[in-house]
Amino acid sequence: MLQFTLDFSKPQGTGFLVSDVSMRRIFSIALSLFFLILAGAFGYGAIGYWDAVRQADAYAVRADSLIADGRGPNDLGIEQLRQVILLQDPGFLDHAGVDLSTAGAGLTTISQSLAKRLGFEDFHPGIRKIRQTGFAIGLERELAKDQILALWLDSVEMGRGPEGWMTGFFAASESIYSRAPSELTDQEYHRLLAVLIAPGRFRLLESDEELDDRASRIARLTSGDCSPESLSDVWLDACV
Repeated sequence: MLQFTLDFSKPQGTGFLVSDVSMRRIFSIALSLFFLILAGAFGYGAIGYWDAVRQADAYAVRADSLIADGRGPNDLGIEQLRQVILLQDPGFLDHAGVDLSTAGAGLTTISQSLAKRLGFEDFHPGIRKIRQTGFAIGLERELAKDQILALWLDSVEMGRGPEGWMTGFFAASESIYSRAPSELTDQEYHRLLAVLIAPGRFRLLESDEELDDRASRIARLTSGDCSPESLSDVWLDACV
């Protein structure tokens, strides 16, 4: 039979006292690490912000040149511009680079999407998202909305065309349909919009049922027949 004998010769509670002190030290270290990481993240974001501010004049010149050349947001046409903003970044006209509340907006605004291409030679998701966000906020501070849109339209990836990979919304429209976006039919325009979410996946040059399905969802969205069900509903599952 097992027997247990308690030893009352040692002060009781010493172990709990030591444990309590250890827990306080662990908490203190964890809190210090948290603030250190927070400060590092803020600093990394600030680097992106100041990079954007420092290069803003050059970006503005480039954007104004695109607008003067007939490749600005207003050259899409009023309705076409409404549709691209509604699809890509519904809160674009109101936010300052970041939007984590508007249904259908996703985690990347138009400004952040542009920052990914202007601020990085080779962007990868993860910690670089912090610098990307700082860069986007810097763009929003220094540039007008139409300048940001002009740069974004000129730099978006549009998949494969007759002569290889296409970059730029206007360039893709002319390459695929031999017309400007303002001259496209609704179906043609919606197919161009559909490619934006996955340019490496969809095929504009051939029959693509998945692309057509995406375009039909966009048609329902832009006509007001449906609306995204949440922030993350960028694939428009509510519009099936």
